[in-house]
Amino acid sequence: MVTGGTGSFGHQIIRELLNYDPESIHVYSRDEKKQYDMAMSYRGNGLLRFNIGDVRDFDRTREAMRGVDIVFNAAALKQVPNCEYAPFEAVKTNIVGANNVRRAAIEAGVQTVISISTDKAVKPVNVMGMTKAIQERIMLDPTYSSDQTKFLCVRYGNVLGSRGSVVPLFFDFIQKKLPLPITHPDMTRFQLTLKEAVQLVLWATVKGESGDLWVQKMPAARIPELGRALAYGLTGKKDYPINIIGMRPGEKMHEVLVSEEEMWRAAELENHYLIPSWAKSQNKEGLQNVNISEYSSAGTHQLTQDEILKMLEMDGWFGPNAKAKAAHGIEISEE
Repeated sequence: MVTGGTGSFGHQIIRELLNYDPESIHVYSRDEKKQYDMAMSYRGNGLLRFNIGDVRDFDRTREAMRGVDIVFNAAALKQVPNCEYAPFEAVKTNIVGANNVRRAAIEAGVQTVISISTDKAVKPVNVMGMTKAIQERIMLDPTYSSDQTKFLCVRYGNVLGSRGSVVPLFFDFIQKKLPLPITHPDMTRFQLTLKEAVQLVLWATVKGESGDLWVQKMPAARIPELGRALAYGLTGKKDYPINIIGMRPGEKMHEVLVSEEEMWRAAELENHYLIPSWAKSQNKEGLQNVNISEYSSAGTHQLTQDEILKMLEMDGWFGPNAKAKAAHGIEISEE
């Protein structure tokens, strides 16, 4: 079951899960229109089951989990300004809702719950990050664990082109021939594609143990470079105009995926960091201890304009479906 299943992540993971011959895939979300649209795009596919509901509602969430083996918890309020202006709404979805998912999964006998987190949960300075940090603790704290249900989290940065992200916004401004709104010229953000995000979640589902928090290593980009690369790919202009508008409430200059405080108990793999729960030993056999102070978007590889162009091209932002991607904020198949 995918909570928040009609969002960007839900669309992509459902597409991927269909390759694994599942018995069924349950889409759980509160938006009837989005469920209808998704159902129409998969009409004739009997594997998808659509359930209207809200993670804020414990009884409905538990009911929707009957017969479910794995839950991908992607339901969230994730827009930073919206969470700043309505903080308790963020609490009700990101904290209370997550706890409802945890409790419902245990009572319904779910085998595995994977909760989707964010770099904003690390050293949080905004409501969204604070609520996601608490969500991580609720999901991973052994006090709340169950012998029959495995709980783990994945934490990643900005997903290129996801609903509400900056690329669809920039695309719209470029189409209207308007300057790109940039909050700060030195701001950096981690970058990965939606497909990469889903592959991380599926990888952690197989490799992870209860209480694990997995982080994928990823490059970053300065936001002006990202905008200008998109503009160059769409218009051929190398110095597309930008407009510095100032940082929004709750924004960070740089994001952190693993804090200095977490690094002492983290382990490093080739492409990932593993942060085990406090209840586990900090040293896992075969894993290498980490020596860096923190893992931030300012300290990782910074994508060049050519690398950003390649990433955008591979993600379909210069293809025939780019306008539809920008309009819906989801990854649309190029097939």
